[in-house]
Amino acid sequence: MYTFSNRLKTFSIILMVLGLLGVGYGFMSSHKSLDEVKTMLAEEASHHGGGHAEEVSHAVADSHDAHAEEASHSDEAHGDDAHHGDAHAEHVMHQIHNRPWSALYVAAFFFMMIALGVLAFYAIQIASQAGWSPVLFRVMEGITYYLLPGALIVVAIAIFSGDHIFVWMNPDMVNPESDHYDALVAGKSGWLNKTGFVIRALIFIGGWSLYRYFARKFSIAQDTAEDNKNFKKSFRIAAGFLVFFIYTESMMSWDWIMSVDPHWFSTLFGWYVFASMFVSGITVIALITLYLKSKGQLEFVNENHLHDVAKFMFAFSIFWTYLWFSQFMLIWYSNIPEEVTYFVTRFNDYKLPFLGMVVMNFVFPILMLMNADYKRIPWFVVMTGLVILFGHYIDIFNMIMPATVGDRWFIGIPEISSILLFAGLFIFIVFTALSKAPLLVKRYPFRKESEEFHY
Repeated sequence: MYTFSNRLKTFSIILMVLGLLGVGYGFMSSHKSLDEVKTMLAEEASHHGGGHAEEVSHAVADSHDAHAEEASHSDEAHGDDAHHGDAHAEHVMHQIHNRPWSALYVAAFFFMMIALGVLAFYAIQIASQAGWSPVLFRVMEGITYYLLPGALIVVAIAIFSGDHIFVWMNPDMVNPESDHYDALVAGKSGWLNKTGFVIRALIFIGGWSLYRYFARKFSIAQDTAEDNKNFKKSFRIAAGFLVFFIYTESMMSWDWIMSVDPHWFSTLFGWYVFASMFVSGITVIALITLYLKSKGQLEFVNENHLHDVAKFMFAFSIFWTYLWFSQFMLIWYSNIPEEVTYFVTRFNDYKLPFLGMVVMNFVFPILMLMNADYKRIPWFVVMTGLVILFGHYIDIFNMIMPATVGDRWFIGIPEISSILLFAGLFIFIVFTALSKAPLLVKRYPFRKESEEFHY
């Protein structure tokens, strides 16, 4: 039996405390008033120079001018500029207010999707009756413990943030009499509404958690069983779950990520998010396995198992790139304005993270893991795995931030603190789960084949 060490437990609690403090600071520092934003924009414009500085300075002057209505006809043009400046300043103020919510949401979704990706991978291993992986089943089961709390946190942040992340949650967007009315969002309101969002979320989470509960129950029961009835039950529910998963994962990606920008859609998006969560989940399996081995656990896991996990990391990095390029190339080639806007904003305002993640998620894993021998070297797999995980965090960052904070993005205290908070929670829950059962399945039919696995 594995024991959750006090040192690791303390480390995870420290991460959570630091994360909470940083998240709190992020929210406090983001509450800027309209006048503060105008002053900030004027200072920014003065550094860059040009007409924009004049426009913003007009806006600042106008906000302090009590006699604007008595201006002469020649000043009306300046009034128009000031009104435009006010609108721009208000837009920027909303983006600044959105940033801590978005940073929290990106980190929450990232750790949730790791657990969901591992659950899918686990179900595939059981449904395909794979012979190499049973020695890693308990590691996978431990990681999936995070899914239920992690997914509920994601939904809670989505609901409490409201239109800070999901603009369609603003009731004015579907009110024809409002200045903020959006016909396109109103047309989608049959699907995009809070009630439907919550009901669908509970169905997704309920189905995933139900499978995770019974899969774990049958796995533990099989350890002391006299026959293979529990194994057969596991096989049947894994096959059923995978059908449920492939539908709900796509719908989840539309609801929880794609609807951040309700004017844009991609028919490939569900697969794209799936590839990201799958490769991230497999990478975390490798990292936790190597950590446990370094502590003298999992002595039955050998370099051949590591090689196979790293092979999946390599393969799904290529699969992710195929989907990324397919989505990008088709939209670029068709050049339809309402579709290309998605990539235009990312090329204009997010060039470094947008292109950087392609290097981290494709070029780096290909160069590092193409050689079969390198897949057997623990420190090499750890280094590559950490880069892949950071790359896929940036991937989620690129999906959310352009729609919520625009060009006001920065990886600073709110983003780093959110990662620390959820990393601490993830470590605490996963390693607590790992300590609750033996790390090797006892009477699983393919256990011996897995222990003696050689590539």
